[in-house]
Amino acid sequence: MQCETVSPSRRAVLGASGALFAWAFMPKFAQAARGRDARFVTIILRGALDGLSAVPPLGDPNYEALRQGLALRQDGADAALPLDGFFALHPSLPNMQRLFRAGQAAILHASATSYRERSHFDGQDVLESGYQAQGRVDSGWLNRLLVGLPKGDTVAPGASSKAMGLGVGANAPLIIRGSAPVLGWAPAALPPADDDLAARLLDLYERRDPLLAHALAEGIATGKIATGVDVKARGGPGDAEGMKRLASGAARLLAQPDGPRLAALAFEGWDTHAQEVGRLARLLAGLDGALAAFEQELGPAWKDTAILVATEFGRTARINGTDGTDHGTGTTAFLAGGAIKGGRVIADWPGLKEAQLRDGRDLAPTTDLRAIAKGLAVDLLGASPTLLARDVFPGSDTVAPMPGLIA
Repeated sequence: MQCETVSPSRRAVLGASGALFAWAFMPKFAQAARGRDARFVTIILRGALDGLSAVPPLGDPNYEALRQGLALRQDGADAALPLDGFFALHPSLPNMQRLFRAGQAAILHASATSYRERSHFDGQDVLESGYQAQGRVDSGWLNRLLVGLPKGDTVAPGASSKAMGLGVGANAPLIIRGSAPVLGWAPAALPPADDDLAARLLDLYERRDPLLAHALAEGIATGKIATGVDVKARGGPGDAEGMKRLASGAARLLAQPDGPRLAALAFEGWDTHAQEVGRLARLLAGLDGALAAFEQELGPAWKDTAILVATEFGRTARINGTDGTDHGTGTTAFLAGGAIKGGRVIADWPGLKEAQLRDGRDLAPTTDLRAIAKGLAVDLLGASPTLLARDVFPGSDTVAPMPGLIA
């Protein structure tokens, strides 16, 4: 099953470009932990990440026999990167290993949403909507979190509604869509226009259509911040170069003193049914590069940043007949950022014996992804646990925020 492809649109460039010039009036978070000017980023890996390959449990005695041709080893040319003596990292994640050793990255293994079926589309709806079950696509949990966060003093008085959220891509991911205003940005996919085209169009619209002129001005300003320079886009959200470009642009916008503070990105193509070894290596290299781009472009803001990397479900423990894996359940979530209390693999490890696998085929989930998101929201952003259970993740009263994720 193929994941949908994101493509740029006129609406993304103009209509969804957001309220960049209203940023001077945006409300600040009132209770960010330890007085931080916090940033919270969620990266969705669409297609279902194979967590047993991304973070192989080399210390589990049943791992190698189950994974066969996909099994990573502790030595050799493509050796896994060591973490804690039991878990390791895929060799395409050296930056993640560096952050882990620096205490700025953590791994949540055997994690999953509340979804227990095997449809990409339903699984993504549950992951991004934050509801207990599929079928609710009116808003995403990150947007509802934004609505409910305590607000502090405005940067400048006299403002109305402001865009504190950022949706990256031609179509903002469901997770960031909702009633809270959201800035939209997508890298250009067409060859760059002449240097004076934007100015000429802006002059024309100012004379004929002030509303469109305002949207165009916002789009131009957003694009300049996000791209740094006007260059032709190479790669999309399903390849390594595209992931790095999306991350760099998002980070530049988040780094602005009066820019957005919550952001959502979606990377495509993680449905590794066939020929997983080479494909997953390329995808993980893209994710690793994206995390490095966030660290570099955020600059001083990195110390107050938390990035959550999540996927709709995992993949089967056993390899299939096409050197890949099928849709599964338990998987891996990643945390990165200067605000993360890292250097840890957090897992209630279920084991890989036949009797320990879910349905005899999947890594059994032992950590609810909502607990992770709640813990970040409480300790980084000052969110109320009551708000999280009632409005952000409805029906999750029994899922407590995971403590200790923020340094």
